[in-house]
Amino acid sequence: MEKWTTSHDRVLAQRHAEGWMFLIEAARDLRTTGAIAPSGTALARALTDPVAAQSPHPLTVLEAGAGTGAVTRALLPRLSRGSRLDIVEANPRFAARLRDLVAGHPSLVGRSGQVTVHQTYAEELDTAQRYDVIVSGLPLTNFAPAQVERIMARYLELLHPGGTLTYFAYVGTRRARALTASRTESRRHAAVDEVMASYQRTYATGRWTVWANLPPAHVWHLQRPLVRGDLPEQQCDRARR
Repeated sequence: MEKWTTSHDRVLAQRHAEGWMFLIEAARDLRTTGAIAPSGTALARALTDPVAAQSPHPLTVLEAGAGTGAVTRALLPRLSRGSRLDIVEANPRFAARLRDLVAGHPSLVGRSGQVTVHQTYAEELDTAQRYDVIVSGLPLTNFAPAQVERIMARYLELLHPGGTLTYFAYVGTRRARALTASRTESRRHAAVDEVMASYQRTYATGRWTVWANLPPAHVWHLQRPLVRGDLPEQQCDRARR
């Protein structure tokens, strides 16, 4: 009982520290942090389900916008041997924390070369690698519509044909912004929603609602078609702008 309590207390202390770190980074730049709390356990598991579903096959996985590592910790134990994980995080303080997490994680004992942390923006990741699964934690609704187009186009480019992109969006954000945001901000948010809706109409394979998260969130799965040259022409045009 004492051992369980110590472990439980350690987890609570870690989550408390991450919560404060998120608050500090959100105060610095809410646009890139995108939340005031890390993803909860239920949301993290829902986001990483496509990885678990393909186990035990070796996979190439990209996690974008990893933050303090709430989803990363759910992802690492689900990686089968022979898999590769690239973690992308633009915030230098978060990136440093992620490197510490990877260096000390028990699931990676003897497999340290399996995971790499890249301090960069997802759309600027310089790699020839293609991925079976991309897990995105980026706050897309905080970005300009043109930037969202670039990110989504890059995600599809980075996926293997048949690969899965999984991401989340908080429930009720559009209604909340309509009540509290300026007219300009409301128009920007609506434009981003339309960009995402166009990708959902073309590529979505499922949507789930995770109520056991604060705030609740929708988890989307999008799949790149098996045929190459799959981006609709109008989306390619918009992504080049």
